[in-house]
Amino acid sequence: MRTFLVVMDESEEARAALRYSARRAVAVEGAVHILALVPQQNVSAFGAVQATIEEEARDRAEMIAHGVAGNLLAESGIMPTISVKIGNSQKIVAEFLTGHPEVAALVLGAAKSNSPGPLVTHFSAIAGTLPCPLYVIPADYDEKRSDHMA
Repeated sequence: MRTFLVVMDESEEARAALRYSARRAVAVEGAVHILALVPQQNVSAFGAVQATIEEEARDRAEMIAHGVAGNLLAESGIMPTISVKIGNSQKIVAEFLTGHPEVAALVLGAAKSNSPGPLVTHFSAIAGTLPCPLYVIPADYDEKRSDHMA
C-alpha cells in the first residue's frame, strides 16, 4: 500500500500537506502516516524539568496529530497512522524513511515566508538521495482548485 508521510505541526502549511496527502491516498487507495515531531529540550541541569517539558510537548503533539487525524477521517474516510518522536527533526524523518519502505512520498508543507522552513530546505537539498519522492505543498494550496492533480 502506498503511504504518504506527512510531518505535522500546528502550521497552516502542515495542514495543507495533510489535505494533499489525504487526497492522493484516496486516489491511489493508499494510506497516510502522520509524524509529529517534538524537539528535544536542552535543559541538562534539571533532568526532571527536561522530562516534564518533553512530556508536555509530546502530549501537545499527540493532541494535534489526533485532532487532524479525526478531521482527515471525516473528510476522506482515511484513518491515518500516527507516530510522535522526540529529537532532531531531520534525523528522525531520515531514519523513518529508511525504516519504512512502504512510504511512497514524503509530503512537507512550505511556509509562505521567505524561507519555506527547515525541513523543506534540508530535504529539498538532498531530494535526489531520498528513497521516495519529496512533495512540497504551498501553505495556501487549495486542492479544490487543482482537480487535475488527483
